[in-house]
Amino acid sequence: MEQTLSIIKPDAVAKGVIGKILDRFESNGLRIAAMKKVQLSRKDAQEFYAVHKERPFFNDLVDFMISGPVVVSVLEGENAVAKNRELMGATNPKEAEPGTIRADFAENIDANAVHGSDSLENAKKEIAFFFSQREIS
Repeated sequence: MEQTLSIIKPDAVAKGVIGKILDRFESNGLRIAAMKKVQLSRKDAQEFYAVHKERPFFNDLVDFMISGPVVVSVLEGENAVAKNRELMGATNPKEAEPGTIRADFAENIDANAVHGSDSLENAKKEIAFFFSQREIS
């Protein structure tokens, strides 16, 4: 069984669609193995998104991710990374397939409702960033 990280971003939390998004995961065969609501600090967001540090959107991304609480989850299931990315849809909600999380709940490419690990290797790193092993069941 694979595990992947999901973040429900501040825009989706503010809209009150946490339950609707979590239902998408569970209804499509992904089990929630861990979950918590957190307020990221600037340092947390900078560290988590360090891979984008040199990109022009980095500071805006950090500002957005600290603008409100987020819900982080460990999703588990067969092909969890690919399944989560399929459920999320394209990064730009205007390009996301109808019925995907981003098509249904995202405002724009910046406020795009969710984050999901893009590989098993990154999933392991991202999960470890937010969760200790004893928090995952």
